[in-house]
Amino acid sequence: MTASRWNTLYAALAALMAAILALLLWAVPTDADGVREWTGQLIPGFWMAWSFPVALFFFIIACLLIIFTLLAIRWPETPRVGILRIETTRGDRLFISLLGSAFICLGWLFFFGAPLTGALILCLIYVAAVFRWV
Repeated sequence: MTASRWNTLYAALAALMAAILALLLWAVPTDADGVREWTGQLIPGFWMAWSFPVALFFFIIACLLIIFTLLAIRWPETPRVGILRIETTRGDRLFISLLGSAFICLGWLFFFGAPLTGALILCLIYVAAVFRWV
């Protein structure tokens, strides 16, 4: 593929992801005063309580998978051996970092409680370390 085709593909995917995000923002319910209820159900009476934070989480995971798929197609890589002494690719390191970040957040909730700001900072440091050394 030529560079202009890749740019067209990137622009189309970015527009699609922006449209989906706009749809999610539009679906956030409002109360009688017009104030958005960010943790309210997106689909009232549905079998699963889809709230905006849950939908945003899955949207971000889907975006990461799309981005990493495009990276693998455009710039294939050979697996490398890091400090774990196993061969890993970008996708492996993404999975390891997502799994480790989940455990960091769960541990933070257990020991410190609700505000996850510190846990998110630790997760970013952990992700950077995984992608650098694993």
